[in-house]
Amino acid sequence: MAEKRIYVCQECGHRHPQWLGRCPSCGQWGTFQEETTRPHYPSPQTKTDIQILKPDTGEERRLRTSFAEFNRTLGGGFVEGSVVLLGGAPGIGKSTLLLQVLDDLASQGIKVLYCSSEESVRQIRSKLRRFPLRSEGFPGISSPYLEDVIEAAEREHPRILALDSLQATALQEIPSPPGSILQVREVTSRLMKLAKREEMVVVLVGHVTKEGLIAGPKTVEHLVDVVLYFEQGTEGPFRILRSVKNRFGSTNEVGVFQMTEKGLVEVPNPSGVFLSERPEGSPGTVVMPALEGSRPLLVEIQALVAPSPGGSWKRMAMGIDHYRLQLLVGVIEKRVGLDLSHCDVFVNVVGGIKVFEPAADLAVVAALISSHLERALPADCVVFGEVGLTGEVRGALYARERLEEAKRLGFSQAIIPKSNAGLSPEGVDVVGIREVRELLRFIGTSL
Repeated sequence: MAEKRIYVCQECGHRHPQWLGRCPSCGQWGTFQEETTRPHYPSPQTKTDIQILKPDTGEERRLRTSFAEFNRTLGGGFVEGSVVLLGGAPGIGKSTLLLQVLDDLASQGIKVLYCSSEESVRQIRSKLRRFPLRSEGFPGISSPYLEDVIEAAEREHPRILALDSLQATALQEIPSPPGSILQVREVTSRLMKLAKREEMVVVLVGHVTKEGLIAGPKTVEHLVDVVLYFEQGTEGPFRILRSVKNRFGSTNEVGVFQMTEKGLVEVPNPSGVFLSERPEGSPGTVVMPALEGSRPLLVEIQALVAPSPGGSWKRMAMGIDHYRLQLLVGVIEKRVGLDLSHCDVFVNVVGGIKVFEPAADLAVVAALISSHLERALPADCVVFGEVGLTGEVRGALYARERLEEAKRLGFSQAIIPKSNAGLSPEGVDVVGIREVRELLRFIGTSL
C-alpha cells in the first residue's frame, strides 16, 4: 500500500485530504501542513490478561522532592509510572526548575536521566552553574531523536526521565518536522508506554502558544497524567507553578517560587508576599482569601471606576473572568442603585494570580463600590462570598480555612455571607450579610 499525503492543522490536529486556507475545526488561518502517513499493518493478536479490579489498599508510591511547594502542586510528589507535562513561556525557568528537581532527587539516591533536544551537554553544564548542586551530578544526554532517548532510558533504567523539550524531539521514522502534530502525538504516546511499562516517571517540557496554551494537539494533554503550567506572576522574580490536570491529586493547586541569583527558591508564605506592597486606606482595594486547590491564598483585588467622557465605556478584567465582571456591574446598578453606565471599569488581581471561583464576587463588588464612592474598607478586613443576580450573597466553601489564613496574617475583620458567619475562628470579628446592598453600610466606616 502506497504512502498517503494528508494535510494536518497545526493548531487542533484536524486532518483533510487537501490543503485549506482556514481550518474548519478551529477557525485558524494558514495552519495546514502536509504530512505523509505510512500504511498500518495490524500486528498478530495476542491474549491480554484480564484482572480483577478492586481498590488498592497499599500506599501510593511517590517520589518526593525537598521542595514542599513542588510536592504540593503534584499532590504529594511524582507518582511512579506517571507522565507529567510541564509548560511555560520561553525564559520563564522551566529548565531551571526541572534541573533543580532532578538534582534534588539525585541527592536522595534516586536515579534520574535528563534528555535535552535543544541544548548541548556543554550548555546544560553551564546552566547547572546557576544554582548550588545538592548532588554530585546526574546523567544526561543531548539528542533531538526519541530513539536515542528511549535507548538511553532502557540502558540506564532511571526512576525519573525528563525530556526537554517535547516539541523539539522527533522520531526519525516519521517524515514530519519536529513539533508537527504527528510527531508530538507519537513522541508522547511512546513515552507514555515506556512510563507504564517500566513504572518510570516521565516529565515532558512543553512550549506554549502566544495564547498561553500548550503547543500541539489537545490529545497530548489528554494522554498525560499531570499538566503543570509555570507562569510569571508579575514582571518581578516570582513564578507560579499551577496544576490544571492531575489524575492523582487535586487540580488548581499552586506553588510559588522566586527566581534568584542561585536559582529558584520556594516562597512558603505567598500571601504575605502578594500583600507586601498593598496600599492601606486606598479606595478600590480589597483583600480576598482565595482558594487555590486546597490552599487558602490571600490576594489583593483592585478596582478603578472612572468617568468616561467619550461616551464609550470600557469593562476590563485581569485575573478574573471578563463576563463575570459584566454580570457584577449589572448587579451593582440594579440591586445597589449605583449608576456605572457612564464609567470605565477596570479590575485587577495583583500579582498575576487568577481567581475564577464564585467566592471572589463579593470582594470584586466591594472594590468597585469602594472605588466609585471614594471610600476605603478597613485595612484589616477581608471579603469573600458569591453574589447572585438577585443581589443575594451565597455561602462559600472552606470558609473557616479562609478565615484562619486571614487571621494568621493579622486580619481581624471579615465581611462574608451570613450562612458562613458561624464558622469564624476566635479573634476575627465577622459581619455576615445576606444582600449585596448591605455593603454600603461598611464601606468607608469601621465594622
